[in-house]
Amino acid sequence: MRIKKPGRYVSSLTRETLAVILAGGRGSRLKQLTLARAKPATPFGGKYRIIDFPLSNCVNSGIRRIGVMTQYKAHDLILHLQRAWGHFRGEFGEHVEILPAQQQIDASWYKGTADAVYQNLEYMSRHQPEYVLVLAGDHIYKMDYGLMIAQHADSAADITVGTVEVPVDRANEFGVVIMNSDHRVVSFLEKPENPEPIPGREGVVLASMGIYVFSFDFLRQCLEEDSVEHGSTHDFGKDIIPGAIDKHRVMGYVFHDGETGVQNYWRDVGNVDAFYEANMELNRSEPELDLYDANWPIWTYQEQCPPAKFVPDDEGRRGMAIASMVSGGCIIHGATIRNSVLFSNVRVNQSSKLEGAVVLCDAQIGADCRLRRVVIDENCSIPDGTVIGENHDDDRKRFYVTRRGIVLVTPDMLKGLSPSKSKSVSVSPLPVGRYAR
Repeated sequence: MRIKKPGRYVSSLTRETLAVILAGGRGSRLKQLTLARAKPATPFGGKYRIIDFPLSNCVNSGIRRIGVMTQYKAHDLILHLQRAWGHFRGEFGEHVEILPAQQQIDASWYKGTADAVYQNLEYMSRHQPEYVLVLAGDHIYKMDYGLMIAQHADSAADITVGTVEVPVDRANEFGVVIMNSDHRVVSFLEKPENPEPIPGREGVVLASMGIYVFSFDFLRQCLEEDSVEHGSTHDFGKDIIPGAIDKHRVMGYVFHDGETGVQNYWRDVGNVDAFYEANMELNRSEPELDLYDANWPIWTYQEQCPPAKFVPDDEGRRGMAIASMVSGGCIIHGATIRNSVLFSNVRVNQSSKLEGAVVLCDAQIGADCRLRRVVIDENCSIPDGTVIGENHDDDRKRFYVTRRGIVLVTPDMLKGLSPSKSKSVSVSPLPVGRYAR
């Protein structure tokens, strides 16, 4: 199934493809990180948003007609899309079009993933694509969609489902796909408790990536039939895919490296632990997700920041970062950063120590702080002398602690800190007039 195709053949297929990205999810398992933003707008990797990964995959695959469907707390996401992805040339038929829920049918919001696409059939019809690529907007990965579309065309499939290998103990988080030797899907179970492993691969199942390829006419037929189906939840994973298996040709695409057959990098950062671990993986000498790959860049909007600065160079009070990623605009003043990811415009003050920290944009860390295995949300101001991550009983009284011991800190949580336990914050103010988040 993974026969290499000439580039011109694949590019002709991607030119005839319209991508739609489902970006309206709330992402409630990310807890307070998504109280004010949709999951696809969540920052990741020092300077990106999660939505940048499927969008970059589209562009790098040669797909330049893209619709992004938004719903839950979409303002931050829409601002990012306008700034980062508003440069496409309409005269060449290129676009990233924002498709907010508009109560177009029966005065209802998007009722499920399939309903979201159904409510935008008019948008898709205007562009008359040969194929429609349906994407989830909340996963971290790099993927050439052209290869999956080529398999879809070559196998005369009605639907092709993208799959990855996941441990069987995580199967209840995904739709589980079972294929025969010809890659035809024979079963699709949404979040099963006791799934069947891959034959000869005990402990591993094939999970749906939330990526589907449809021929456009077939997609329209499926969605119109589903829209009047009594009892349907109007969801691809629960209704459309399982309902098509016995009646139509549903094929599976396994996301493997074409040369080695090894599982490619793909992460569902659906909870705080997964979000933290995926960021931490970037600090490895040779991480699975290579953000420095010039052949497959991840595009985004980033404000113009000065370079990161580490001061002073005095014995006993050097500003330094070890095995860490530090973004532009950061100032590390006499503090030590180890195995951490700092987003733009983070300030860390004298004698503070951060180890295993993910610190989002515009956070300010006071002096004499010790932060370990934490996620610090945007715009947090951590008071001088604060200790987080060393005593989880104390942490739970103030913050959110995951089952793996990661501590999530947000600005609202910090409002409840007792002044008697922490000194006042003494940090340099951010520059006036900079883009406010």
